[in-house]
Amino acid sequence: MERFENSLTIERPVEEVFSFLADFENIPRWNYAIVATRKTSPGPVGVGTTYSQTRSVPRPSQEGFEVTVFEPVHRLAIRGRIGPFEATMRYLLQPGDGGTQLTNQVELEPASGPLRLIAPVAVPRVRTAVAANLETLKRILEGGR
Repeated sequence: MERFENSLTIERPVEEVFSFLADFENIPRWNYAIVATRKTSPGPVGVGTTYSQTRSVPRPSQEGFEVTVFEPVHRLAIRGRIGPFEATMRYLLQPGDGGTQLTNQVELEPASGPLRLIAPVAVPRVRTAVAANLETLKRILEGGR
């Protein structure tokens, strides 16, 4: 299993950042690799809510994930097939001076044997892409500043 973490400060109240992240259908707005995300279970978002999404990078594919942690306004987590990996993604939010400290923790398990061989090379690229997506999220929430 490969792990990494990215952190940044978003100059918005923690409630606004959590609300935007917890609406997982917003993912295509800030993640360049995702074309569409759609809720596939009934009711309000919470632990057990499921989603399907269409990915364009590294190749077109359908994938799904489930919300595993939902603690307003502090923590969110999802688990599912994300690209070529079984993944757990956690979002930890803390109010701070001037906004919200967002920490994203990612655990990736290669979905196939051959991918295990290239994971040590692929994961740093994934970490860089995730960091870029978080910067896009920051720009959106800060109103393009």
